[in-house]
Amino acid sequence: MLTIIFWDNGWTSFFLSKKIALRYSPPPEEIMNQPLQNKSLPMPSLRNIQAFIEVADTGSLNLAAENLNITASAVSHQIASLEQYLGKKIFSRSSKGMVLTTIGEKYLKEVSGALNIIGQATNQVINDIHQDYLRIHSAPSFGLLWLMPRLDKFRQAWPELKINLTCSYESIQFSRDNIDIDIRHGLSQWPTLVVKTIKNERVLPFSSSTYLAGRDVQSIEDLLACDLIHSDSTLIGWSNWLSWHKVRGWNKNFIFNFDRSYMSIEAARMGMGIILESNLLAGQSVSQRHLEPVFTRDVSMPVNAHHFVLPHPNEQKEKVKIFFAWVAEELSREGFHI
Repeated sequence: MLTIIFWDNGWTSFFLSKKIALRYSPPPEEIMNQPLQNKSLPMPSLRNIQAFIEVADTGSLNLAAENLNITASAVSHQIASLEQYLGKKIFSRSSKGMVLTTIGEKYLKEVSGALNIIGQATNQVINDIHQDYLRIHSAPSFGLLWLMPRLDKFRQAWPELKINLTCSYESIQFSRDNIDIDIRHGLSQWPTLVVKTIKNERVLPFSSSTYLAGRDVQSIEDLLACDLIHSDSTLIGWSNWLSWHKVRGWNKNFIFNFDRSYMSIEAARMGMGIILESNLLAGQSVSQRHLEPVFTRDVSMPVNAHHFVLPHPNEQKEKVKIFFAWVAEELSREGFHI
């Protein structure tokens, strides 16, 4: 009887009595790279093989049918088809159920190894992070203000994983546009997709220290005497925020009106006025001391504005798992989570 001790780079070691024998067996990736020697080799249906292995494992047509999610008669048909193809009996029926014949036992050992190689090769192709880009589409402001400044850190952590990033407000189709993850801004309304919403995002007034210098802004109402910059892109605008703080009957003309958060933030950094923005998007400008919250007390309003959206199969890709683990860690540093 042979006992396998280890397998390393294709070399398999066996104990033969008290002697050790070495035999070279090419690893799966090497087998894949070898040219097919005989393309006319007989090959039964893969469904036949799956049914055969399941019946051999369970010893029952009914249990095999449950595991394969087909009927018992369909399993029986697959077995009969395989036996006809082979020209030999691979099962015998007994009171204990379906029992492998001697030929069936030998065939099981051979095809199980072949299917394992196919499974390994398939998994390798699906999860090979070296072969393809991680393709991300993002809302422009999040892509520019949050993701872009951190991409070099991601590259240093995962140098073998390449990223293709596109930013727009266009509606994308995952299969057509070959996108792994779509980072969206707005209300979550995608019930058929995986949605990971960034939590703890809040909206509050920001300004540069130079603009606030010499201005006495103590109360919410004091803002109405300042230069307010409006952004059409935020889910919560000045009107919503002021109403939330019970400021009524206000009438204010905005000095600037932008349709992108990155434009509003840049205007505030330049000292043009006060913006109402997400702490997620303004965070880097605050850490760099280009912006600061107008109020020292908490006047923020909660908002769930940014979401990582993807089809369910994409969630299982190794490169997507790596990216989400990294994103979760980066967000947690700033008090956010998904």
